[in-house]
Amino acid sequence: MSLPHPRTGGLFASPVPPGTGWPGDPATKRTPVADSPAEVVALASAATTLDRLDAEVSVCRACPRLVAWREEVAVVKRKSYIDQPYWGRPAPGFGSEKPGILVVGLAPAANGANRTGRVFTGDRSGDFLFGSLYRTGLASQPTAVDSGDGLSLNGIRVAAAVRCAPPGNAPTPAERSTCAPWLDAEWRLISPHVRVIVALGGIAWQAALALIRRIGGTAGTPAPKFGHGAAAPLDTPTGEVMLLGCYHPSQQNTFTGRLTPAMMDDIFTRAGAISA
Repeated sequence: MSLPHPRTGGLFASPVPPGTGWPGDPATKRTPVADSPAEVVALASAATTLDRLDAEVSVCRACPRLVAWREEVAVVKRKSYIDQPYWGRPAPGFGSEKPGILVVGLAPAANGANRTGRVFTGDRSGDFLFGSLYRTGLASQPTAVDSGDGLSLNGIRVAAAVRCAPPGNAPTPAERSTCAPWLDAEWRLISPHVRVIVALGGIAWQAALALIRRIGGTAGTPAPKFGHGAAAPLDTPTGEVMLLGCYHPSQQNTFTGRLTPAMMDDIFTRAGAISA
């Protein structure tokens, strides 16, 4: 059954087939699909533009458990969104093509990016994140409702270590490994410009360190530990990059006051100053 997109009114099935007009869909019906870890490696290595990379990420089917879960959520849906179509596909990176700042999160939310098709969009974590980016001059608006809402980012790109919504918000080590070449390829295409990586949470911090090691960089010994406000200089083939730690804007953190708007604003103010 097709349902109307909440902004455009266009009719879409859930999950959304590629190339059917969903706002911001980077893929077409002819976009190659990775069905195995080996195919992820091959397609990611061959990507020469962010547009091509985003398209191929958005149709990936290499992790059977994640594919089954994201598509089940897209069919069953949360009651409050029962009248909407769900994206139900991987969420590619979003933002500037030449970012001074790369934000790394863990994975899309089942009823957030898995519904809207844009990373950190359509849930309270995204509201908290993009509100901070707006206050610090890095986003054009304080809200991220859907992929057709006109949001743009200024000198910053947001990506997830794992591109599909995982059950229990917990991808397995094997799933993180399978998805890693997509982040490696994204880094290869933007690294000449990036001066700061902001890791949202401890798992994203570890993913960022692993990324730097995979591309031939170094992070020091012993490995720097995550903490809110932690800073670690990283040596990469394209120059020094500063890794900044920030608590994840999960409801568990924001509702309890472990992470406040001022605390997140401070991180992005620092990131903006370094990248400038």
